[in-house]
Amino acid sequence: MEWHATDAQSLAIIDDEFGDHVFSPAEYEIVRRIIYATGDFEYKSLIRFSENALQAGAAALAARTTIIVDLPMVQVGISYDIQNTFANPIYCGTDTPTRPQKEKTRVAWGIETLAKRYPEGIFVVGQAQTALTTLVDLIETEEIKPALVIATPAGFINGDAAKERLRDSLVPNITIDSRKGSAVVAVAIIDGLVDLAWQAYGQAGNSQRS
Repeated sequence: MEWHATDAQSLAIIDDEFGDHVFSPAEYEIVRRIIYATGDFEYKSLIRFSENALQAGAAALAARTTIIVDLPMVQVGISYDIQNTFANPIYCGTDTPTRPQKEKTRVAWGIETLAKRYPEGIFVVGQAQTALTTLVDLIETEEIKPALVIATPAGFINGDAAKERLRDSLVPNITIDSRKGSAVVAVAIIDGLVDLAWQAYGQAGNSQRS
């Protein structure tokens, strides 16, 4: 993310108001990005990181792992940071041609198609609950083994159940509890992770090559 003075001032306010927490420095950076994007401090009690989720995600980004997203707004939101760092390929579920089907939504079929093509990819499901359910089904049947799943759909219908199933898997994941969540939250998470990964891998690699 390209920072300006107003961004730094806003983040300083978040730091002042955040209060006590048990997040690691990297986790804290992700949470403050979400609060900055949404203005909602409740996310600090709603976000869930699986063990080693950030480490796994950062390593996957550095390895130029393909990123699969559910909706164009997520793709657009993360493209700038991705293209200016690791330049990972990004594919969107709704933009993926699939055969006509009645059993699933277009985005669910798109995610399934891409998941089978890139079974070890990074998956970012910001809004489409059907895409998350399909993804979890594929994980449970061991058809895919993602490097990381970021799941932030607002959970109105079986949303928490799908997220709980994801948390029960062995796949590194970052999720949001309760009905809250959106594509904006997903973008904040992946952008924060990209910046952390670039500090850990990208800048060091560039220095060694120079």
